[in-house]
Amino acid sequence: MKRLATNTAERPAAGHSPIGGTSEHQSLSKYIQARFDECSRSQKDVAQYIVDHLDEAAFQTAEELARRANTSSSTVVRFSQALGFEGFPELQAAAREEYRRLHAKAPSNGTGTSSTPLFSLDQNEFETALTADHLNVEDTARKVSRSSVEALIEAIVGVERVLVAGTDQMAFFASYLRHLLMLLDLRVDVVASPSQEALSRLGRIDAETLVIGLSAGRPHPLVVRAMKLARHRKARTAAITDATLSEVAKLAQIKLYYSSNSPAYVRSHTALLSLIQALAYGVYAQDSAQYDDRIKAFRLK
Repeated sequence: MKRLATNTAERPAAGHSPIGGTSEHQSLSKYIQARFDECSRSQKDVAQYIVDHLDEAAFQTAEELARRANTSSSTVVRFSQALGFEGFPELQAAAREEYRRLHAKAPSNGTGTSSTPLFSLDQNEFETALTADHLNVEDTARKVSRSSVEALIEAIVGVERVLVAGTDQMAFFASYLRHLLMLLDLRVDVVASPSQEALSRLGRIDAETLVIGLSAGRPHPLVVRAMKLARHRKARTAAITDATLSEVAKLAQIKLYYSSNSPAYVRSHTALLSLIQALAYGVYAQDSAQYDDRIKAFRLK
């Protein structure tokens, strides 16, 4: 694997950014994406997190960023230097610059006027977490692709069987999506652990199966395995993830992204929950009269 350049001779002079420029300014996110394939595995974790959580990278310490990216602070520093920065503070300055440009361009509520903040400026930890969840849902709604949503809904309705793969914290959301779709009398299985039963479900993947992979950050090997097997057997594939550079997303034909920024010690999954519920409602809306009868029959069982 080709490594990122770490030789000091290849770095810019102190005080200069490797992505700087006057006429053609390249953002930090695009610079990282362009060099992503050159990264080591641990560096890719940092790269994914910065690209998808720019606001956190702009204002967190290297230690906090490392914890959220499931790596070490020394990896964050080495990653910064490998990109051509003197260290993490210089990379963070580039992240802040991009963050300010993005927020300077975007209107706060779509009308050109300032929206009323949820809480006062002296937010406590509880209010800060709620505010982050609110922004995650809004950011996800703004960025979600209507064509991707419609394609996934059509795929769910049009296949014989849906298999949802999600482990650890994603296992709950996989089970919840299964529950919502089974209320509509759709055939849905879940793979949440490498048990013998789960592996047998993977073995039944065929061309009439839709495999939906759920992941947050680095995907679990079992989810990646399910996606690769699905592609090999000509099954439809979809990914619901918070990382645009995720391996699961790369293996999927249909991709839905959600925002998971959080000031807390865990990622926020509020937007993921909203996305799953909206997706199920989209399936229901395809033929609400028919599905109403199925829901009634399901409840009577």
